[in-house]
Amino acid sequence: MPLRPLPLLAPLAALSLAGCGVNTIPAADETVKAKWADVQSQYQRRADLVPNLVATVKGYATHEQATLTGVTEARARATSVTLRADDLSDPAKMRAFQDAQNSLSGALGRLLSVKEAYPDLKADQQFLALQSQLEGTENRINVARQDYNEAVRQYNTLIRTFPTALTAKIVYGATPKTPYEATSPGADQAPKVSF
Repeated sequence: MPLRPLPLLAPLAALSLAGCGVNTIPAADETVKAKWADVQSQYQRRADLVPNLVATVKGYATHEQATLTGVTEARARATSVTLRADDLSDPAKMRAFQDAQNSLSGALGRLLSVKEAYPDLKADQQFLALQSQLEGTENRINVARQDYNEAVRQYNTLIRTFPTALTAKIVYGATPKTPYEATSPGADQAPKVSF
């Protein structure tokens, strides 16, 4: 009795499909999108905290109006630039988003330095609590960006390595995602502290 090749081909076909990334590529893409949503969530948390911080400082440092106005304007710019998960492969859109967020980071740094000039402000519990929340948020943003970059690295590796590269191009038309990069001037240099 001759062997029928069809029953033998079914397990072989299933095994080869499993190795070509048919399921892993969309899973990796969804992970990148989820990690990007985490980054956006942390930026939203920061944007929500900023008005409270500004209102608290405003009560103590009314003559620092330019700094407060700068923070408010930077927050408005940062929240007006959005980046959808579909735009993660566009370096120009990613750069615009990063620039807006970096502008807010710089303005917040200037605002937090205002506290050094006002001893009453440093002692205010509301300010200290908000400052702590903002510092925690900045740390969460950093962790979320690191997690996003790791998901991007895994995705980009997946779509560029054999055999999943074939499936990525042929089946999904996958393109590499853009990692989050430091764009602030001097971000590659450690700050110098001197007293």
